[in-house]
Amino acid sequence: MDLSWFDEYLSGNSHTAYKHFGAHLVTLEDGRKGWEFLLYAPEAQSVDLLGDFNSWSVMNNAAMEKIDYRGLFYKFIDNGWEYQSYKYHILGKDGLYREKADPFAFFAELPPASASRLFDIEGMIFHDDKFMKNRTRMFDQPMSIYEMHLGSWLGQQYGRNLSYEEIAQPLIDHVKGNGFTTVEIMPITQYPFDGSWGYQATGYFAVDSRYGNPKQLMSFVDRLHQAGLNVILDFVAVHFAVDTYGLERFDGSCMYEYQGENEWSQWGTKNFDLGKDPVRSFLISSMCYFLDYFHFDGIRMDAVSNIIYFGGNVNRGINQGGVDFVKRANWTVHNFYPNVMMIAEDSSAYGQVTKGFNSDGLGFDYKWDLGWMNDTLKYYKLDPIYKKFHPNLFNFSMAYFYSENFLLPLSHDEVVHMKGTIVNKMYGDYYTKFALARNLYGYQFAHPGKKLNFMGNELGTFDEWNEKKGLAWNLRSYPIHDSFTRMIRDLNLIYSSHPAMYVEEYNPNRFKWIMVDNSDQSVYAFYRQARGEVMVFIFNMTPNYYENYSIGVPYAGEYEEIFNSDKDIYSGGNQYNGQQIFTSDNWMHGFTQSVTIKLTSYACIYLRLKEDVGLAEDEKERLAKEAPISAPKSPKSRKRSVKKILKSAK
Repeated sequence: MDLSWFDEYLSGNSHTAYKHFGAHLVTLEDGRKGWEFLLYAPEAQSVDLLGDFNSWSVMNNAAMEKIDYRGLFYKFIDNGWEYQSYKYHILGKDGLYREKADPFAFFAELPPASASRLFDIEGMIFHDDKFMKNRTRMFDQPMSIYEMHLGSWLGQQYGRNLSYEEIAQPLIDHVKGNGFTTVEIMPITQYPFDGSWGYQATGYFAVDSRYGNPKQLMSFVDRLHQAGLNVILDFVAVHFAVDTYGLERFDGSCMYEYQGENEWSQWGTKNFDLGKDPVRSFLISSMCYFLDYFHFDGIRMDAVSNIIYFGGNVNRGINQGGVDFVKRANWTVHNFYPNVMMIAEDSSAYGQVTKGFNSDGLGFDYKWDLGWMNDTLKYYKLDPIYKKFHPNLFNFSMAYFYSENFLLPLSHDEVVHMKGTIVNKMYGDYYTKFALARNLYGYQFAHPGKKLNFMGNELGTFDEWNEKKGLAWNLRSYPIHDSFTRMIRDLNLIYSSHPAMYVEEYNPNRFKWIMVDNSDQSVYAFYRQARGEVMVFIFNMTPNYYENYSIGVPYAGEYEEIFNSDKDIYSGGNQYNGQQIFTSDNWMHGFTQSVTIKLTSYACIYLRLKEDVGLAEDEKERLAKEAPISAPKSPKSRKRSVKKILKSAK
């Protein structure tokens, strides 16, 4: 057996360990067909292979051969078939016997059963070639993520979970129908406890057997790709479940985990010792396995702050082993899968999370902006009379936004554990909550950065998420909830249709505040510009109504209202601006031009300058390079309209 790859694994540089470890259906040189088992257990004194194929008896040809002094154990059997169960019976360094599931198993028994199962991972035929050739990391493209938990999206039916394949088409219809571009599924590596939602895993190569086998998951991703949807996998690299058949003290030593004070995590699990090279190879290979065999388009790495700092506590210092692991994982994925996104769920202030692989940069493509999420939800909870004292909760995010490539999450973490749903977090009575929630989502989509919403947010539900129940789909029969879903769809479609809302969104020259310090009225406005398109976004954060409200705008011409959260189709009061909106030569908010609009209670309004409609693509590119983005400094500054700029550029 060729073991030239093993040194790479031991040095922490392997990303394809799944091709060697575990159980594989093979044909030997002598023509025999069967299953090869390869296990790494460096401190084990001996290992027996027990399974359905030998009646789970250590007396029935169970002993594995130690083929390398560094801890490789090998076994070939010719009487096994798919779905048979097995475990390793290990005599550990400490003299104790343990029965362990295969760390590299591709499939496992349905919990609470815990054995690994034989499964031939090869031979899947995908139909997503066109999608795979054209996929990108989504920069300068709209990305609106629908985060979901597979088991509770539709819920159990017929007394069982629906399979990956059964979920696929209804999910496609719903996600595509509501304008989302991307699906992110919560962890589906094998885990024992339903209430952990997949964040406490035991198998890092076995897909969650609650919903079917690995090829059914491959089919799920394939079908979403054929529908034009990206699929992101939520991945847990910081800790693992402590169930006795799992990774804990696997060979009688702390093979995967820390030893000592850093051994236990805040979740009652064990932390991976990310300073150990074989552990790095194990986790990086797991990520690449799902990218290779399942065609996932991105990895969202959970709890990155707990990887960077011991226990997630900055006062305990940087975990250099964890930092180095993250850099190596991101470099490996980007090197071998250059069109795959790496996303950090990181609550820390560690700098350069999404910067390149220099001495400090971690190399992620995107980082969840948890500061934006916390500040924004606090602001929307406030009584309007107190909002004027806390304008920083609304506008502070843009003070740091360009330090990272941020993604704006309203995720599952915000709608569990008595935190209240998004709508229920809003201030006020029933109708006020919906008015503010419409404003909030208008703000999320208007704000630079990719978007993420957890399933059920689009329904405007008042029930917190429960992993044991399906979503309250019956809410669509109530007009205010149905219209809320309609609004989310419209925001997704507007977002995807207007380059000013996503092109060069991490370029500070594409965003400018118009009104950032109007705390007395709590009215805010900014504009964004890209590829010749100019859009103005206005937010009224109080119940005050203004029949004629004037606001400065960057360019002269005609503006059209393309979104108003108060429209009756969204269950609002229908106080919108249907007429043509022309600029006036009035100096306001640092601009030589202004518009006057109707601004109703809690309204979010999108205005778009009409002059760029119909421009050829090359003219749009030229305009994007030449149009000034900064506001004029004085009334004497030359008025600049799109028409004038194009004329001067000829």
